[in-house]
Amino acid sequence: MLAILIKEINGFFSSLMGYLTMGVFLLVMGLFLFVFPDTSVLQYGQASLDYFFNTAPWIFIFLIPAITMRMFSEELRSGTIELLSTRPLAKWQIIGGKFLAAFLLLVFALIPTLCYYYTVYQLGAEIGNIDVGATNGSYIGLLLLGAAFTAIGIFTSSLSKNQIVAFILGVFLCFFFYMAFDFLSRLDLFYASFDDLVEKIGIYKHYESISRGVIDSRDVTYFLSFTGLFLFFTKLVLDSRQS
Repeated sequence: MLAILIKEINGFFSSLMGYLTMGVFLLVMGLFLFVFPDTSVLQYGQASLDYFFNTAPWIFIFLIPAITMRMFSEELRSGTIELLSTRPLAKWQIIGGKFLAAFLLLVFALIPTLCYYYTVYQLGAEIGNIDVGATNGSYIGLLLLGAAFTAIGIFTSSLSKNQIVAFILGVFLCFFFYMAFDFLSRLDLFYASFDDLVEKIGIYKHYESISRGVIDSRDVTYFLSFTGLFLFFTKLVLDSRQS
């Protein structure tokens, strides 16, 4: 698993696309946080990273599929997936190595955003006048959200040899599970109690809950179960290709 993890990280940073993807993420987040007047913290009137944590999931919907689209698609296109299968590696080790590599790349992209936190921390009327608990919770929420989106991206990458197809499917499924159930719960289709159940199936409700700074075990369990489920789906797809 470690060899696959290192191989994937080296492969990502050996091309300009890797640096470009992470650079675009940081640039876009910086523009939303400090430049665009409607979302700039300088216009917000208080030391808060709310706009950052509200915008980041939408960037993740495109960023993470861009990171994961080549994970299995490239192996399928080049035929090296058969070579991997002949090595003394279980399917879970292959999937786990690629998942951890993509997730670590996401962590690398998030680490520089701590500069945004430090900047807002210093910009308060009183230095440090920022809700540290909510900010820490939001970062944890982003990591859990990123893990869920990464699992979706790994899954869609295993479905097609074409990286563009894997990217489009990844974007669609990330958007669908992030917002679709929240939209459905607002329609006059279900009874009130069932509306709440439909909303909880989607990701948005759980991410919003953690972003308040309260780490509820039910939300954590949801994200871990969701991530594990899509990794299991990936294994089923790979098994079907060998049958």
